[in-house]
Amino acid sequence: MLMKFKFLLLLLLSLFVIVGCNPTNTDVSSGGEDDTETETETETETETGGDDPEEVNLQLWHIEDGPSGEAVQAAVDRFEEANPGVSVEVSKQENDPYKSKLVVAMGGGNPPDVFHSWGGGWLEQFVQAGQVKEITNDIDQDIYVEAALSASTYDGKVYGAPVSMAVVPVFYNKEIFEEYNLEEPETYEDLLAIVETLDSNGIIPFSLANQSKWTGSFYLMYLAERIGGPDLFSEAFNRTGRGFDDEAYIEAGHKLQELVKMNAFPEGVNGMNYDTGQSRQLVYSGKAAMELMGNWYVNNVREEMPDFEEKLGFFLMPAIEGGQGEKNHVVGGVAPVFSVAETSDHKDLATELVKELASVATATDMANNAGDVSALIGVEYKDPYVQEIAAVLENSEFMQTYYDQTLPPELATVHLDTTQALFGLSMTPEEAMAEVEAKAKELLD
Repeated sequence: MLMKFKFLLLLLLSLFVIVGCNPTNTDVSSGGEDDTETETETETETETGGDDPEEVNLQLWHIEDGPSGEAVQAAVDRFEEANPGVSVEVSKQENDPYKSKLVVAMGGGNPPDVFHSWGGGWLEQFVQAGQVKEITNDIDQDIYVEAALSASTYDGKVYGAPVSMAVVPVFYNKEIFEEYNLEEPETYEDLLAIVETLDSNGIIPFSLANQSKWTGSFYLMYLAERIGGPDLFSEAFNRTGRGFDDEAYIEAGHKLQELVKMNAFPEGVNGMNYDTGQSRQLVYSGKAAMELMGNWYVNNVREEMPDFEEKLGFFLMPAIEGGQGEKNHVVGGVAPVFSVAETSDHKDLATELVKELASVATATDMANNAGDVSALIGVEYKDPYVQEIAAVLENSEFMQTYYDQTLPPELATVHLDTTQALFGLSMTPEEAMAEVEAKAKELLD
């Protein structure tokens, strides 16, 4: 009996130990669900800014300054207000250093979440490398001007949202024109006569800072279009007819060098820096009378020399007798275009930031405070300059997009280098155009 009692006692103690050490099935199930739910909630809060979020930081790189930069910052402020727990680190940079820095960042796999571009071939290089998020279904395409959105659309897919469009007129000092009885030119011969009059009176006809090269490219683009017509560039680029060594391009090069020899530009033009305002200072001081530049020039004037605005007029590059181009054919482009880097850890939030940056609110801000023409439909213009420039775009029959933003980067570099050489008289037009055509055959044929 004693042995049986001991056995039963040991059995009962064993059962108590087993029950005490093992949780119920309900507790196990409940504990697992709680852990999963907590993890999910934490992830959501981190992305959207919940009750106790881990702050998300997005990086934005752009080159807008003055009122345009303020419009970008206002868009960032609206975005941050709508997304608690999300902050945007804004890095405003100068044009040329920015291009190099972004290429390096893309190549190194650490670009900003959102970045500025000009669409065209410049953005396409990153798209082809798989470095840009497609946003075709993320944005409302109907709110954008079709021509503007096309600058960041490749094979029917959208990779950037545009804010503004630009046109490149000749800006001039109205007081200097009045002083020398000059009128806006109707023909190219009229323009050459203005150059002669200004030079003979010690005034630099055209201010130009061509260290960056793209500034001088405007002249070649206009001259080539005025001579060869609106199809010249597309034929050369798409390899469907005339090439970059066509006689129209060669003649454009000769006319450019004719201007150089007429003292139309400042001495040392290829060493002058546009970003630091060297060319504009010549205009503000009355040492130069004209500058061929995009309509963002108005923004520069308002920031740097507000009192000069009342002296500022503009006209389009006149047609050349015997040429196929017209005065209402313009050189222009789309910028800024905002895109999302494919490597972003927060692509959804970055896309929302792009939508705010490229919104009607931002476009209206830039139009009425920075002199930009909207790439979005529904903007009301209050600025008289913008109204005039918008009318120019509305009445233009053709827009030639910037070569350096349309061409593949390698070819764009050759175009810019050879054009700068034309200004320096270190290459003949025949040599320059042959070099561009050779690179085009290598890359495009």
